Amino acid sequence: MRESGILFPIFSIASKYGIGSFSKEAYEFVDFLEKSGQGFWQILPVGPTGFGDSPYQSVSAFAGNPYFICLDTLIEEGLLSESDLNGIDFGKDETKVDYGAVYNSRREILKLAYENFSEN
Repeated sequence: MRESGILFPIFSIASKYGIGSFSKEAYEFVDFLEKSGQGFWQILPVGPTGFGDSPYQSVSAFAGNPYFICLDTLIEEGLLSESDLNGIDFGKDETKVDYGAVYNSRREILKLAYENFSEN
């Protein structure tokens, strides 16, 4: 039996944080695929990007990309607050991923979430 699907990278999911993630929007996309009769969602590799921010030049075959951690989930779990994200530069153009801005902002935000987790 034949089935159809779609190729849609995680980073292409709409997000206010500069890059798509495993977020509420990702779950909504899966629901949309099901309602559309799609059987597969093909994504690009999800490892940390390497040279040129390419998902095909990952620095690890085993690690996940920290860019794809949902910041809203970290807020919901009490590891971050909305105010922690105020003034953070996730990139200026909502139609493109600014990997430099995402790298710098995510690193600091995830470090703060880890510190808040470690305190508990």
